[in-house]
Amino acid sequence: MSSHAGHGHHHTHTADIDWDVLGPLLEQEAELHGTQYEEAARWIAALPTAPEVRRILDIGSGPGVVSCLLAEVFPEAEVVAVDATPALLERASNRARRLGVIDRFRTLEAELPADFDRLGEADLIWAGNSLHHLGDQRAALAGFAGLLRAGGTVALVEGGLPTRRLPRDIGIGEPGLEARMGAAAATRFEYMRSELPGAKRETEDWAALFTAVGLVPQGTRSFLLDLPAPVSRPVRDHVVASITREREVLGDLLTAEDGAVLDRLLDPEDPEGLHHRPDVHLLAARTVHLGRRG
Repeated sequence: MSSHAGHGHHHTHTADIDWDVLGPLLEQEAELHGTQYEEAARWIAALPTAPEVRRILDIGSGPGVVSCLLAEVFPEAEVVAVDATPALLERASNRARRLGVIDRFRTLEAELPADFDRLGEADLIWAGNSLHHLGDQRAALAGFAGLLRAGGTVALVEGGLPTRRLPRDIGIGEPGLEARMGAAAATRFEYMRSELPGAKRETEDWAALFTAVGLVPQGTRSFLLDLPAPVSRPVRDHVVASITREREVLGDLLTAEDGAVLDRLLDPEDPEGLHHRPDVHLLAARTVHLGRRG
């Protein structure tokens, strides 16, 4: 199970993935969302109920951007980046070394739910867009609850809002392109969930699920990323890379007309394309749900 913190639901069979391409994209994406994750971590650290955080598990850590952030926000804690993909864990270790937190940082290659018993206890479990990669989400949450020390917290990053990078009407094709891409991604997400081992449908009422597994809901907050037009070169490059990937993974779920519009948007020579448009932006909301062990 790899979650790839901050992903825009890039669900592909692991065997088909070129991590030399996707690794940097995931890292770049999480870095762009870093302010949101840092705000969320500081919110957790400032809670009156917050325990002393000595050990943190970042479940589905991907390239470790959030793991390293957590190491900075919780300077006394050991942080364990947990992922099923060695190439991403290697990126995580390199990042921790670069940022000077490697002495409190380790990686654990683990496939959940099979490897729950290898994770060890924690005061904070961060699950960034990773719970939905597990077929039985309630059982996985119960597994997390069982790893928490008294007073410990699970932070689930689930939900939020679809990212917007273009206006509703971009002047070519039918207006509402990103909304249709979002609908296609939702269809694909549902298909991904249905194929997971032991997949169970669950009402996504996270507070109710926390309660069901013996955790006390501690609140929900959403954190905004608002990078209006005109964007910097790295943001534009990221938008091009992410829409390129969505074009690949959504494939047949898009109409021929929308596919043709995306081809134009991705053409570096097209004056209406993403490389040149003045209206490209990045607007996203990530939602964090907290549950505490009494």
